Amino acid sequence: MREKAGDAFTLHPVAVLPLRQRIASRETLRRNEGIHKDHQPGGILRDAARTGTDSRHGWQSGRPDPKQAAMTGGMLGGKTALVTGGRQGIGRGIVDAFVASGARVMTCGRGGRPADLPPEVAWSTTDVSCRDSVDGLAAVVERELGPLSILVNNAGVQIARAVTETTDEDWDLLMGVNARGVFLVCRAMIPRMSSGGSIINIGSISGRTADPGLALYNASKGFVHALTRSIAVDHGPAVRCNAICPGWIMTGMADEAFAVADDPGAAKRDALARHPAGRFGQPSDIAALAVWLGSDRSAFATGQCYVLDGGLTAASPLNPGLF
Repeated sequence: MREKAGDAFTLHPVAVLPLRQRIASRETLRRNEGIHKDHQPGGILRDAARTGTDSRHGWQSGRPDPKQAAMTGGMLGGKTALVTGGRQGIGRGIVDAFVASGARVMTCGRGGRPADLPPEVAWSTTDVSCRDSVDGLAAVVERELGPLSILVNNAGVQIARAVTETTDEDWDLLMGVNARGVFLVCRAMIPRMSSGGSIINIGSISGRTADPGLALYNASKGFVHALTRSIAVDHGPAVRCNAICPGWIMTGMADEAFAVADDPGAAKRDALARHPAGRFGQPSDIAALAVWLGSDRSAFATGQCYVLDGGLTAASPLNPGLF
């Protein structure tokens, strides 16, 4: 169920914070690429043809015509882009928006090519936490796309546990993808990027204000924000680097989160009331900002972490007016 702006609700005294604490207590483990609180399933899905296969790296592509892409007139016409974790959620929304804006796009994930990925989008089976896998991806990008205009580090996982409940295996999995993965991909791709290229890291409001029970996830997003600033400082003006910090993005997983409340409907109404924008976010909201950051219109923007949460974190958590 998706809430729309303008829907009228009766407010109930159910706060977001206790809800998140109950979510964390379940110790749910999210292991899919691009799927965590901020990375929700979504986007427009289309059937895909599978042509052009490199079995060594699992690459598949429809081999789009770069001249045709440049003639689309979109904000990203003539540009090339790599989006990690583009199977679904925010990553998929960004892939679709980049294609619609005229870019030639490659995306990747740990499994095989999704059946519904558009045929013009190239796919590489890649584990971003593994250096050899990332080096293989870099070689494929260089061969198939040439100099890279835009890099989006979106792949991520979430583990809902506090520090004392977290295992070494949890650390290796989550930090391997969310922190090491972003580092490895940036290190491999920066030398292969065109002058003035744009790196867009997907951070989170959880890297700015801690979500209860998400210790490693919060820390990993804080790392992403700090690395974003360091890359901007160390590698500008050759490349720009910014982060997008999403809040609650509404699709299937968010509904699952609300479902653990004693009264899911009341919890959702309360959460909605805390968004000055009057609605929850959608993957297309994040994708729209990514298109701007990848375009030449944002040429002066670098080293910034853009919060996109419908105003959720702008307000005090204490709001007696709701009750």
